[in-house]
Amino acid sequence: MALILGIESSCDETAVALVASDRRVLAQRIASQDEAHRPYGGVVPEIAARAHAERLAPLIGDTLADAGCGLDAVDAIAATAGPGLIGGVMVGLVTGKAMAMAAGKPLIAINHLEGHALSPRLSDPALEFPYGLVLVSGGHCQILRVDGVGRFRRLATTIDDALGEAFDKTAKILGLGYPGGPAVERLAREGDASAVPLPRPLLGSKEPHFSFAGLKSAVLRAKESGEYCNADIAAAFQQAAIDCLVDRLERALDAMSGITALVVAGGVAANQAIRGALETLAARNGLPFIAPPLALCTDNAAMIAWAGAERYAMGQSDPLDFAARPRWPLDPDAQPVRGAGVKA
Repeated sequence: MALILGIESSCDETAVALVASDRRVLAQRIASQDEAHRPYGGVVPEIAARAHAERLAPLIGDTLADAGCGLDAVDAIAATAGPGLIGGVMVGLVTGKAMAMAAGKPLIAINHLEGHALSPRLSDPALEFPYGLVLVSGGHCQILRVDGVGRFRRLATTIDDALGEAFDKTAKILGLGYPGGPAVERLAREGDASAVPLPRPLLGSKEPHFSFAGLKSAVLRAKESGEYCNADIAAAFQQAAIDCLVDRLERALDAMSGITALVVAGGVAANQAIRGALETLAARNGLPFIAPPLALCTDNAAMIAWAGAERYAMGQSDPLDFAARPRWPLDPDAQPVRGAGVKA
């Protein structure tokens, strides 16, 4: 059995976890920065990086103390190396490098998105490759076929904004504060989704890619019109987003024969309405539906440690000069799509 220490600092959560290769999360600590960023309505990169630098060392000590072991008992150190806000990524990765060098432990540089992609395997030992994945995390909205550790085939991506960004922008338009996604979901429960006519971008199009920029603009126009209450706008937005997700995924499933399950991961996967719609879609296509527990949906270090455990079991490690990456696609061979730019 191997013990992997995971470090996550790609955005606004400073997190450390100790995970065993038998899928036990021995200890985990997460320091939220919500209060620091709330006045700005979103994440301020410099504030986030400074907070990571201040909090990471104490979190590591506390996590090891919670698990009742020292660094000598750890077999490898896994740290997020990208993609994300580069200042925060560098804080976590440099800390991981220093610990690995000082303790003589292997360093495993983890793609944050792979952490999300593999997190369902931490919570569900029965999940086998290959599986279909809807990855909705922060600035990413993708559909992938996961054939193994490090083996991803991207079938769809967003051509402009990601779904998480659309949720946060909608929250800002409606004055719901930060973080926006959970606030929109709560308010949507009180509204009538049919009361506000909103578009479904790319619905029915041949390629399974996403587009949410137009939906965001429509939410703004609905708000500025003064004709609709916030709850109805939130409900209509959420339903439009769900309709787009289901339609695009239905199209992508045509190219995913032989998969063992339909999986959703990432921060937006915590949305219960989205989970319900995807579960219905999976059942309609005769597939098991798997979503990680809510604690593994948002940014956390347990998923980073688990991705490290998967790679450690394969004998993989990385050099201490591994560079932090603000961009890091899971499928570097994927064909570019119109308008995708750096979000591909």
